[in-house]
Amino acid sequence: MGRVSLEEVARDMNVIAGFVGTRDVDALVPSELERVIGEPRADVMALFGGSIIAGADVLADAMRAGAARTYVIVGGAGHTTETLRARVRELCPDLGVADDATEAEVFSAYVERRHGLAADLLETRSTNCGNNITYLRDLLAARGVPCRSIVLAQDATMQRRMAAGAELGMPGVRVVSYATYRVDVVVRDGGLAFDREPLGMWDMHRYRELLMGEIPRLTDDERGYGPRGAGFIAHVEVPDGVRAAWGRLRALDPGSVRRANPAFAS
Repeated sequence: MGRVSLEEVARDMNVIAGFVGTRDVDALVPSELERVIGEPRADVMALFGGSIIAGADVLADAMRAGAARTYVIVGGAGHTTETLRARVRELCPDLGVADDATEAEVFSAYVERRHGLAADLLETRSTNCGNNITYLRDLLAARGVPCRSIVLAQDATMQRRMAAGAELGMPGVRVVSYATYRVDVVVRDGGLAFDREPLGMWDMHRYRELLMGEIPRLTDDERGYGPRGAGFIAHVEVPDGVRAAWGRLRALDPGSVRRANPAFAS
């Protein structure tokens, strides 16, 4: 990596991760929700496909704590689906994941088998962060589920984008962001490693690719997803320090930025 140290690479990855992996509360418990939305339970909590398997444990913990009145798992088949199926088969072979199982169905099976719990609703059509929100919104409306406040739980690499999508697609709804995991990249044994590995965690290459793909999407210009670009999300202000970290990492590996897969476009 030339003159750039692994410690610098780890630091820049963590700067980006800290920006995109937002959490508005320290835990999904009544006292924390009371602090941010003024009541101990949100109307809805949604776990989104795209998360690693550990997201299902976050949902189960929130259900036991009574964090919401209605629980929804959202996710059809998108760019992360086959990876999720493969990881669940590897780590949880007893679940018997079907070849065509949607992400919502995979997470639902895990929550039921591992925790003895069941979400109230599954949304199984959406294929990307944009229609994750619109299909969820439409499902709640069709079922008559009140939604003045909602907890959004998504993979840490995509959490800020999901919240910005909800800000645009669900105006007037109080959004509580809760990324499904938090990790730091560290240098260990001469290479990059995670300080901890939640269940189903991405490999380092894929994690870096996901992080790098977020900043162009969040940047509100003609190439991004904001109002000045594709119009998929509300405006997001990307701090200069995050832009700088992204630029340094991209200079090291120009091919590390994940491109959108048109097969899963709305």
